Amino acid sequence: MPNPENLKPFPKGVSGNPAGKPKGTQHSKTRLLRILDLVQKKRNPITGEEEEFTVLELMDMQMISKALKGDQRAYEAVVDRLEGKPKQTTDITADIKGNVQITIEPDADCQPIKD
Repeated sequence: MPNPENLKPFPKGVSGNPAGKPKGTQHSKTRLLRILDLVQKKRNPITGEEEEFTVLELMDMQMISKALKGDQRAYEAVVDRLEGKPKQTTDITADIKGNVQITIEPDADCQPIKD
């Protein structure tokens, strides 16, 4: 049985974790976005020319470069980012005795047939 004292909210201005994360500490997403936005002067892996790129652009070009060299997984990753992953289909085979009811909810891709 829970302790009733633990179920009461903290008063305003009182922290439930006083030794928690200090104020001003950056979230990991903030740090990663800052790093990915840094600019470096590098050779373009596709054209071979010296240019300025963000770290994120360099990562994208490396993936494209791998795809151009025949890496199937890199190719699929590039295409999936551009066009979205293909919809997955499921084939169901069942030996069912008795009554079964299947309901398919319509959405943008699945509309009921109108007679």
